[in-house]
Amino acid sequence: MKTLFSILVLATIISCAPSLSYYTQNTHDSLVRDDSDPGKIQFYVSNDIILWREISKGESTISNGKIKMVNGREVEEVIIKRGTPGVYLFSPQKKQYAICFDPNDDSKYLIFGPLEKTGDRYVLLAKEWDRRKGKVTYGDKVYNTSAESAFAYLMASVTKTKNTRVSSDTPSGRKVQ
Repeated sequence: MKTLFSILVLATIISCAPSLSYYTQNTHDSLVRDDSDPGKIQFYVSNDIILWREISKGESTISNGKIKMVNGREVEEVIIKRGTPGVYLFSPQKKQYAICFDPNDDSKYLIFGPLEKTGDRYVLLAKEWDRRKGKVTYGDKVYNTSAESAFAYLMASVTKTKNTRVSSDTPSGRKVQ
């Protein structure tokens, strides 16, 4: 009986969770055609994004994340977990979105845009990528991010509806008189 109850509770929770899809160039184009506002879409990130930067000597304030010691150096780390909700702030360029995951600071955002190699999914964009890491601006600082973060996609709860109008008539029939 406990197992059946647990399954029922789990099914209820899953059915209430949003159904997420990859945000793609096609999704973007549909929004533009419909003159919709991307600011009304709740975005999520598909994978963890880990940002880090070495803290320079004399830097006294840490604005975000946590401090770690890596090879004897102090490193500030920001982790944006898979499934973290984010909001659209603006488009720095055509077909690019600045998405903020920080609940309090709109200056802490990441840029996403379509990448043809991934089926035009919106991926994390960086100022530059080499084989093992990229450089992104987050807030007023430049952070490193791993190559795995390049495969962090934007997800959205997108439901497709068509404006269909149905006119229905059900005659009751006609009898001979």
